[in-house]
Amino acid sequence: MELQCKVQTYDWGKVGSESTVAKLVASGDQNFVVESSTPYAELWMGTHPNGPSLIIERGILLSEYLKDNHDAIGPVVKNKFGITVPFLLKVLSIRKALSIQAHPNKEHAETLHKKYPDMYKDPNHKPELAVALTPFEALCGFRILPEIKKYLSQLPELTQILAKESVNALLSLDDAEDGSGLLKQVFHDLMVCEKQVIASSLKNFLSRLEKEAPETQSSLLYPLIKRLHDDFPGDVGCWAPFFMNYMQLRPGQAIFLKANLPHAYLSGDCVECMACSDNVVRAGLTPKHIDVPTLVGMLDYSPYSPEQLLFNPKIEDENSCIWRPPVPDFALVKIRVEDQDEPYNTIIRPSPSLIIITSGRGEVCDTLPVPARPGVVVFLKASRQLTLTPAEGDHLEAYQAICNV
Repeated sequence: MELQCKVQTYDWGKVGSESTVAKLVASGDQNFVVESSTPYAELWMGTHPNGPSLIIERGILLSEYLKDNHDAIGPVVKNKFGITVPFLLKVLSIRKALSIQAHPNKEHAETLHKKYPDMYKDPNHKPELAVALTPFEALCGFRILPEIKKYLSQLPELTQILAKESVNALLSLDDAEDGSGLLKQVFHDLMVCEKQVIASSLKNFLSRLEKEAPETQSSLLYPLIKRLHDDFPGDVGCWAPFFMNYMQLRPGQAIFLKANLPHAYLSGDCVECMACSDNVVRAGLTPKHIDVPTLVGMLDYSPYSPEQLLFNPKIEDENSCIWRPPVPDFALVKIRVEDQDEPYNTIIRPSPSLIIITSGRGEVCDTLPVPARPGVVVFLKASRQLTLTPAEGDHLEAYQAICNV
């Protein structure tokens, strides 16, 4: 069943036809007009109430259809999650940084929702998987201790606004020692620092670095910090890259964002799959509310290298690979079929699927064929199979979100 899906025009999105979201939607829906000044940030596929998908042929929401068609969910998913699609599939097109944030685990989400329902809208956790469609930048997880120490020793503008004892204690640690407790203290000091002090320290850093040689600028992340500061002047999050890994993903590479792992998407386009939730605890690079006590208390301060944070798929067959995160809510399959291949029948899953065509031309068929082109989104019932047939001389590439059951 072909779906009409919700576009979100958040301020940080790529504008007009620069946006992969806009290009996909315009390709999938001939009536969609791309406005040159509108930021097309996200395409939502699923049943989340903030952006529910519509079954085009029936003219009803997918969530309404499922209420009367439990077979579409399947008994395995129904027993685990009830009558719902427990995941949300998205495409993101990012022009400037999304907030530095983390997502609570399930138990913590339930507590936060109970205490602050206006701020934390649902009781669900929100693990996420992002697969790059274009070159993609992100901050993810805290750096290894030697890297943080190296930066702190070269950044007087940063260290002078932090508690001296905490910084000195962190710098004096042996590289092999566990620095998570001291890192938590230093990060807390940064987050509670007065706004004008943060703004002044960043201004001093940027003034010093603009006079330095290109090699020094590069080693101290000057181009990145300046770009963040241009978009979010004086924001505490501009200091975050010295504590967090700066990831530059190639198309096809992925990161999995488990509970409590700090992260921020900075630029590029990606396919994202997540548990069906909107729970976010923010730390910076945002005009929105920053919940410092909740954030500092929940973060995972473990050190990670960029290699540890890359999340690799497993090959399923010659046309598909799957990213299976350690949560039951979702997994993501990438399918690619060339015109010289046989028509491809998707693997039968005990789960409903959301499938988006991201490139190529052809047709997809369950019982009735649907023309397949970039931006076409279909819902596939549990335990059903979809056939992908590329047009002659072309290919089809698609992403399929399923439950990880």
